[in-house]
Amino acid sequence: MKTAILRYALVAALMFGATAQAQVFRAYLASGGSDANACSLVSPCRLLPRALAVVAGSEPVQRETLERAATIIRVAPSHVRFGTFESFAWRRQPEQLRSLADHVVEAHFPEFAALPDRHARLLEEVSVRTARLMAAWQAVGFVHGVMNTDNMSVLGLTLDYGPFAFMEGFIPGFAPNHSDPWGRYAYAQQPAVGEWNVGMLANAMASLMERERAQAALDGFAPAYEAAYAARMRTKLGLRDARPADADLLDGLLALLAEDRADWSLAWRALGGITVADATDTRSFAALFTRREACEAWLAAYRARLASEGGDDAERRARMDRVNPRYVLRTHLAQRAIEAAERDDYSEVDRLFRVLQRPFDVQPGAEDCALPSADGSATASLSCSS
Repeated sequence: MKTAILRYALVAALMFGATAQAQVFRAYLASGGSDANACSLVSPCRLLPRALAVVAGSEPVQRETLERAATIIRVAPSHVRFGTFESFAWRRQPEQLRSLADHVVEAHFPEFAALPDRHARLLEEVSVRTARLMAAWQAVGFVHGVMNTDNMSVLGLTLDYGPFAFMEGFIPGFAPNHSDPWGRYAYAQQPAVGEWNVGMLANAMASLMERERAQAALDGFAPAYEAAYAARMRTKLGLRDARPADADLLDGLLALLAEDRADWSLAWRALGGITVADATDTRSFAALFTRREACEAWLAAYRARLASEGGDDAERRARMDRVNPRYVLRTHLAQRAIEAAERDDYSEVDRLFRVLQRPFDVQPGAEDCALPSADGSATASLSCSS
């Protein structure tokens, strides 16, 4: 029963545009992402919403093309969004707004329920959770695509993305949403948009707390994000200790990646193969760059940083391989599975699902799933029904 339901759900989703949601949750969670809301059976995350089912319909729906209708049924600890609060605030319904806030506190933050400043504490918690969620997205190279306030969860879950993508070549301004040509929701903008959205929530909740507390909650976003992002990226670099110069080391790597649009996942994975003493181990990493001298200069600084910390190369690589996935849901892989499913061939759906369950492990026969696209689909503009 479990296999049949899951297989049907994934197939229906891929065929009609919801698959990408089901598949991306598996890939995002398994690769170390934080708190997403569909189709994860095993995950290190604390909050695990699910896709309960995907139901395919027989009615055609006109989107960019004529498509078959489908409904994805999701379950989560809560579907309350920033926009839910905004709706009551804009309608000037303060009692309903207070009731909503009390409901969220009682259901999800009972430790605040008896406190007179429970609403301010709720806002502070939402701010921190959102900041940490943004750090998780940035670390795994996930681009949400539609970060309006109605798609932001008060629990720090990943909700309601449509034209998402796992970034391939590192392009900070990459925005996969075809209706976002200005890049408002581009990869590099996500933390700032997350903070802006928390500000909108603070405005909506203004009647429930003193202005100073609302501002303090908003002010807490930046340090929470910076701490979470630094911790995640330090782990991706294989570093144990936090040092002031690590920010410059990371910035240097990001500049290299951006200059050559090097593949995000491949670069981080290859970095695990660098050793302290052997300068001949750089082939797979250096092959991603055309600026070889700049690459070697950065690697020299990286090796020096590793040497100063000590430790065993093999042990460090094992740690890095546990946080830098070999496989992510690349756009061309999803598209290939979609096209096969439209021909009633669901084998590629099943194969992708199996591979993405173990994104950190080298899987014989899945070499193609680790490779970037060769047809330009990595930077394709997508729609909510893609």
